[in-house]
Amino acid sequence: MTRIEELVSISSAPLAPGPEGIPRFLETYVLGPELFQMLRLRNGFYAFESALHVFPLTFDPAAGLEAWNAASLWRDAYQDLAEGLLFFAEDIFQDQFCLSLKQSGVFRFQSESGQTDFLADSLERWADRVLSDHRVETGWPLAHEWQAARGPLPAGQRLMPKTPFFMGGEYTLENLWAGSPLEGMRLKGDLAIQTRDLPNGAKVRLNGQSKIQRGPRRLAPSATLR
Repeated sequence: MTRIEELVSISSAPLAPGPEGIPRFLETYVLGPELFQMLRLRNGFYAFESALHVFPLTFDPAAGLEAWNAASLWRDAYQDLAEGLLFFAEDIFQDQFCLSLKQSGVFRFQSESGQTDFLADSLERWADRVLSDHRVETGWPLAHEWQAARGPLPAGQRLMPKTPFFMGGEYTLENLWAGSPLEGMRLKGDLAIQTRDLPNGAKVRLNGQSKIQRGPRRLAPSATLR
């Protein structure tokens, strides 16, 4: 059994019927064919008590991989930070797992900062990394704690910090709220753009209507994919 097959075996039922053929937009990404093969095994799924969410290929214009990557949905909030990336899955806090048009590999797109970090050189090794350290890679501990206290998350909802984690927000239930993934990504895109050029430790005051509060910026250095 491959690591992808193992991940699929412990996941939810598929979120859409199996795709018949690889869509053209997916072929343009270096690892697009590998992603298609994973989705042929299970076309979108949740795993680790919904902490990991993999988007399906579907004709539903509001629910699938292509729709999630539409420029006008939330990507435009990140401006150039999201260019050339295909977001195919997310953890409980909406950090996105993605592929690149220019580079081979699977990357993590940090939703609060818009920074992109290399994770694995193939989907198989990405699945191995998730299975080997799902507590870190998916945010499972807080997903479990939240749902034990408040009941299962409705389909599609994610957990979001009231005070952003990279600005000193704590990884506690008291600092979390559950809500719309679209709202969450647009708020975080606004956060990423407002703070992209600030040095670590800078004081910030965020604009816009959101549940995000101000605090010291504590973003750790990280390589950014361009």
